[in-house]
Amino acid sequence: MYSIDNQLKIEDFIFPYGELDKNNRWVKLASIIPWHEFEETYAKQFINNGRPSKPFRIVLGSLIIKQKLNCSDRETVSAIAENPYLQYFIGLKEFQNSAPFGASSMVEFRKRIDDDMIIEMNNTILKDTTKNNDDKDKHDDNDDGNDSDQSNQGTIIIDATCTPAYITYPQDLNLLNSAREKLEGYIDQLHNPSESKKPRTYRKIARKDFLNVSKARKKNSKKMRKAIRKQLNYIARDIGYVVNFIANGKKLNSRQSEEYEVILQLYHQQKYMFDNRKHTVENRIVSISQPHVRPIVRGKTKAPTEFGAKVEISVANGYVRMEKLSWDAYNECESLIPITESYKARNGFYPERILADKIYRNRKNLNYCKENGISITGPALGRPKKNKTKAEKNQEYVDTCERNEVEGKFGTGKTRYGLARIFADLKETAECVINMAFFVMNLDKKLRVILRHFTNYYILEYYI
Repeated sequence: MYSIDNQLKIEDFIFPYGELDKNNRWVKLASIIPWHEFEETYAKQFINNGRPSKPFRIVLGSLIIKQKLNCSDRETVSAIAENPYLQYFIGLKEFQNSAPFGASSMVEFRKRIDDDMIIEMNNTILKDTTKNNDDKDKHDDNDDGNDSDQSNQGTIIIDATCTPAYITYPQDLNLLNSAREKLEGYIDQLHNPSESKKPRTYRKIARKDFLNVSKARKKNSKKMRKAIRKQLNYIARDIGYVVNFIANGKKLNSRQSEEYEVILQLYHQQKYMFDNRKHTVENRIVSISQPHVRPIVRGKTKAPTEFGAKVEISVANGYVRMEKLSWDAYNECESLIPITESYKARNGFYPERILADKIYRNRKNLNYCKENGISITGPALGRPKKNKTKAEKNQEYVDTCERNEVEGKFGTGKTRYGLARIFADLKETAECVINMAFFVMNLDKKLRVILRHFTNYYILEYYI
């Protein structure tokens, strides 16, 4: 049965080589995480039978370590086995020479920590950071306290990005070749030599047809179209064989059945695009192993199209909230009003300013901001002004500089917290990785603020 222990203190941790340093970063980080506020929520997932589950601190702590170190599951387990501070961080009461779980358990940990739980934990961490310190002195001279509660306060910055999945760049010919090879593997498995002759798949000829085009230096549209037509014909023949095997009582295992359904969908999409001479189709499959991944057109010079989840965040007071995660492309302007209403629900007032891209400045959003007294950055709709005042130019420059903070958050997330490549294959585990990246980013930010306040207090106390 899952049990809830008391909060572990650094003095209670037994280390055979001396005491641990109380100022270590992992010790400090462990002290600001309210582990037990989520223990009961986590424990409700399990019933009183079978093997006891790992404690919540081990599950969450190991995911935080992986995200902070930006390493693989195996490296995370090895680091925990070697480092006493990491063992204290995940709640072990004494040092041991091995980690309390294997690398494969990390996948189950990501399945157990769902999006709602991470969002709830993030809200708890940010509970005392909602007040805008920069605007704190703005209402000090206001004698009427009732007006200050109703006025807009604070600034939120909104933007979206794509978190690319770890897949090969999807090309129609390569996808069809992979689908054909998997179907041939199904045929090899389902066929029984004692019952009938093995169906002819022409796999050597199909492989040669694929390599002749894929390895060619120059691939014109006529050659590509001919190669795709051949692969579609090979796949259609192989699908017919698999259908006959299944009709005669043969079965694929559960994983192969799911993969087979993806291949059928891929075939129908590619056949539709080939017959209609199109290059787009709804819910386009770009990876057989990760069918949930979709192309996201971002319009960037380096990568006009990325393949992964589209993530929209808001930044307030330096902390990040993930407002929306979608595997399908959508228009960001639809999210401005829900994000602003969520800000009001948390704080009791609307923001004073919203810093966002031009895409958010449609007529509906502008009218909404005007009705609620919110200033939104960017030029007005219609023909631009010929003569702008110096104050307007200065304000535009300041807003642009401040809006760069959200770009910095995306850059930090992709270079420091692993958002540049999402290695998790499953949809739910990939979403957990993305959510955990922003959660750990906020933890590090809060730890830096605490250490800065402690340093300032120490200087004032002893040197002034």
